[in-house]
Amino acid sequence: MSHTRPLSALRPSGPGLALAYGLVATLPLALALTQRVAPAAVWEYAAAAMGMIALLGMAVQFVTSGRFEAVSGKLGIDKIMGFHKLAASWLALAVVLHPLAYIWRTWAQNPELGWVRLQFYLTDPAYRSGVVALGALVVLIASSVLRDRLPWRYEGWRSVHVVLGLVAVFGGLHHAIAVGRFSAQGPVALLWWGVGAGVLVVMLTLYGWRWARLHRQPWRLASVTKRADRMWELDIQPEPGTPALPYHAGQFVWMTKGTRRFPLFDHPFSIADSPARAGLSLLIKEAGDFTNHIGTLPEGRRIGIDGPYGEFSLQAHDPKSVLLIGGGVGIAPVLGILRDMVARGDRRPVRLAYAVGSAPNFACLEEMRAATRTLDLQLWLTCEEGASAPDIVAGRLTQDRLRDMLDGLDPTQTKALICGPGPMVVAVSDALLELGMPMAHVIYERFDYATGAKSRQDRARTRNILAIGGGVGALVAGFAALAGVT
Repeated sequence: MSHTRPLSALRPSGPGLALAYGLVATLPLALALTQRVAPAAVWEYAAAAMGMIALLGMAVQFVTSGRFEAVSGKLGIDKIMGFHKLAASWLALAVVLHPLAYIWRTWAQNPELGWVRLQFYLTDPAYRSGVVALGALVVLIASSVLRDRLPWRYEGWRSVHVVLGLVAVFGGLHHAIAVGRFSAQGPVALLWWGVGAGVLVVMLTLYGWRWARLHRQPWRLASVTKRADRMWELDIQPEPGTPALPYHAGQFVWMTKGTRRFPLFDHPFSIADSPARAGLSLLIKEAGDFTNHIGTLPEGRRIGIDGPYGEFSLQAHDPKSVLLIGGGVGIAPVLGILRDMVARGDRRPVRLAYAVGSAPNFACLEEMRAATRTLDLQLWLTCEEGASAPDIVAGRLTQDRLRDMLDGLDPTQTKALICGPGPMVVAVSDALLELGMPMAHVIYERFDYATGAKSRQDRARTRNILAIGGGVGALVAGFAALAGVT
C-alpha cells in the first residue's frame, strides 16, 4: 500500500520566505517608530535598529535550521542551510556594530574618550546580559566554522550550538528590555516577550514534543544487509501502534537509535525506498562516530524516525524526463526514486549515473540493471579504480559523459536530481548548466557543508541572500532617518 502525501502548494517558496523575512525584520522598527523617546544622534538610532533586527534575526535562526518542514519544505536542505549560515554571519556583524555605532561620533571626535565609553558599555553591570549575548554568538559562529577541526563528537557540538543560541537570544532579550531605548516598555517590549515565548515553543516542539513522539511511536530494525564496502541497508519497520510514514521517494529522515532517541542525537539519512513498500529502508555508509558500527546493530533494536523532510523527489519537481545522479552513498535517495519508479511503472525517460571511487563501493548494481528491463532507463556507471564489468566506465563523470546522457532529451524539459560528495555535486551541476540545462532544473542535496567548493547555483543563492541582507541594511538606514525626524 502506498503511503504518500501531496506536497502542499501552501508551503512558501524562496521569494515568499525572503519577503516574510523582510517583513519580520521590519516589525520591531515599525513598532519603535510609534514610541516617543529622548532625542538622539542618527548613529544611535542606527545602533538601536541594528540591535533590534539582530535580536529578532537570532530568534528566526531557530526555525531556519532545516527542522521545520513548513519553513524549508519547498527550499530543500541545501538552500535553507545556506541561508542559515550566511544569516548568522550578518547577524553577528550587526551585533558587533551595535555598540560601536553608539560610540562612533565620540570616537571620531576624541578616540580616547570613545575608548572609555566602549569600556563602560562592556563592563557596566547594566549591559552585562548584552555582552554575554554578544560573546555567546561569537563563540557559536567560531565553533561552527571550526567544527571539523575541533576534537569533539557531532552530538557534543550540536548541544553546545543549541545552548549558545539560547544564551545569545535570551541574553539579548534581557538586554533589550532592561536598557533598550525603544524596548524597555510599550509595543516593542511586548514583542520581545512574544519572541521569547516563541523560542520556548520552538524548543519544546523540537526537544519535548518530538522527543515524546520518538518514544511513543518507535520503529524497529528488521534487518541489516551489506550492500557495498562499509555500506549497509537498514530495513526499518513501524512497531504496532506507530503510523506509516507518508513520504515521497528521495526525501530524508532524522534517525536515532536505542535509548538515545532524543533529537540532539539524531542524524539525517535519505530514504532509499518506495512508499509502495511497507516500512522504509536507509542506505548508510560507515563514515563517523554515529555510523561506524551501523552494520553491527542487532535486529529488533528500537529506532527513532523523525520526518520526512526535503524536496529531493519527482513529486516536488514533476519533470518530463529525469537525470538521476548519485555519487558514493549519495546513491541512497536516487535508489529510492528508482525503486519507486519501478513500483509505479513510471514511463518517463530516465538516465541514471552512478559514480564511485572504487568498484567495491558500488551498491545494488544488479537491481539497477534489472530496472532497465521495466523502465525507459539507461545506466551510466563510472568508477575511478577497479572497473571490472563491461557496463562500467573507468574515470569520472565528465561533461562529455553528461552530454552523452542528455542525448535524445531536451535539456529544457529535463530535470536533474543529484546527490553526492560536495566536489562532485559542484562539478556535475556546473557542467549541466554549461550543457544548456536551466538552473532551476538542477536540484541537488548534500549533508556535508565542510567543502569550500561553490557551484554557480551556490553563488547565485549567496547573491540572493546577500540582497536580503542589503535590504535589511536599508531598513536600518531608513529607520535612523525617520526616527531622527519624528
